[in-house]
Amino acid sequence: MSQRIGRTLLSLAGVAAVTMTAYRLIPVNATTAEFVYLLLVLVVASTWGFVEAAVASVAATLALNFFSLPPLGAFTIRDPQNVVAFISFLTTSLIAGRLSVAARRTALHAIERQQDLERLYTFSRAILLIDNSTPFGKQLIQKVADVFQLNAAVLFERHTGAFYRAGPQDFEGLDEQLRDAAAHNATYADREKQRLITTIRLGSEPIGSIALQGALMPDAVLQGMANLIAIGMERAKAQEMAQQMEAARQSEQLRTALVDAMAHEFKTPLTSIKAATTALLDIPGQPPESRTELLRVADEEADRLRELIDRSLEMARVESGQFEIHKEPVAVRALVAEVVASFPADGRRIEVLCDAPPPAIAADPRLLRMAVKQVLDNALKYSPPESLVTVRVGTSGGAVAIGITDHGKGIPPHEQSRIFERFYRSPSVKRLIPGSGLGLSIVHTIVEAHDGELAVSSRPGETTIRLLLPAGGAAAILGEPQ
Repeated sequence: MSQRIGRTLLSLAGVAAVTMTAYRLIPVNATTAEFVYLLLVLVVASTWGFVEAAVASVAATLALNFFSLPPLGAFTIRDPQNVVAFISFLTTSLIAGRLSVAARRTALHAIERQQDLERLYTFSRAILLIDNSTPFGKQLIQKVADVFQLNAAVLFERHTGAFYRAGPQDFEGLDEQLRDAAAHNATYADREKQRLITTIRLGSEPIGSIALQGALMPDAVLQGMANLIAIGMERAKAQEMAQQMEAARQSEQLRTALVDAMAHEFKTPLTSIKAATTALLDIPGQPPESRTELLRVADEEADRLRELIDRSLEMARVESGQFEIHKEPVAVRALVAEVVASFPADGRRIEVLCDAPPPAIAADPRLLRMAVKQVLDNALKYSPPESLVTVRVGTSGGAVAIGITDHGKGIPPHEQSRIFERFYRSPSVKRLIPGSGLGLSIVHTIVEAHDGELAVSSRPGETTIRLLLPAGGAAAILGEPQ
């Protein structure tokens, strides 16, 4: 109220200033004075409002009567024509003030609608940028509070029954109202506390509700925001279902790959065992030396079969992330030599190079052995039979490095960043060389679990995969000073 009184006094002061200028400092005729007064009324109306403009209009009309219409110096009008002019000026100034106020309100309304549209647009973009780092609902309600500058906001998801809160303030005790709004399309408003609860609908189906505290917004903006929230929630639900389907597909693909790999690898020892037992059964009178040799072959192949089963099961655990690391001091040079010796002597050439034995590292020997064996197996698989595969053990930048180099056709540059992805296999070899696309992914998981790095460098005719593992740590396991 005091603010309006002050603006009214300023309007009267403006009329007084125009009167002093027009009739004392720079004398002008009545027509010019009318235009100046009218301009003042328009300025007051567009700046403050109709009440101030009306007061200025009446004051300007009285000043015009006093100083311009005969008899001068009196608030009376002698000539009837001047009465008409007097009334016309008063009416014109009032109408002009009203129109100016209406134009100002229209302009402010347009600005507010533009701001509302900008907020809705910003909110729609913010929804698209939501990631999977935290629950979707939590990020969504935080975006609502930030974009619309709310003191507090609560989102209720009907299908999960979860509540998500955001904003600098909080208000409790609205859970039942939010559930009721989601169940019955109800809306609650408290203008005194600037609170509002409304339903989130996807089409005609309620999928949640939202409570807002802060500046009340127009219904169109509220509905637009609610529609965007509904679209965002449905999008998140669709993404979740897609992820579940993809996980199920990959799980099925993993089972198929493991069965295929097991069937392929198990055939060799099973064939040898079957051949030995068949020979023993078909020729019972064999010499003891022959019987002993056949039994030894069957025993060795049975051990190999058991090792393959253990390895396949361990690979499945690592691939699913359900494994534990049991670190102990590991001599990398000896471990690599053990892995190389485990490969069958089928004419493939494997060379181990070690300029100086690297220090022992803290690692899980079982998992590290699996990783080195998998990379070496890949190198043998993708290189020509007569080519040499080199295993180099050393140190690099404070880490122990195991580099395995083959002389196959190489990996194209655009595929080098993808070879550690689950199930990825190069289209150029997918149909030529059997495999599941899991081996290097499992190696990557094992190396990362040891805080190491896995790197690849390739060119036509040569590919090197390096396992970089943190040096040291073995002394701490043994209780020795570092």
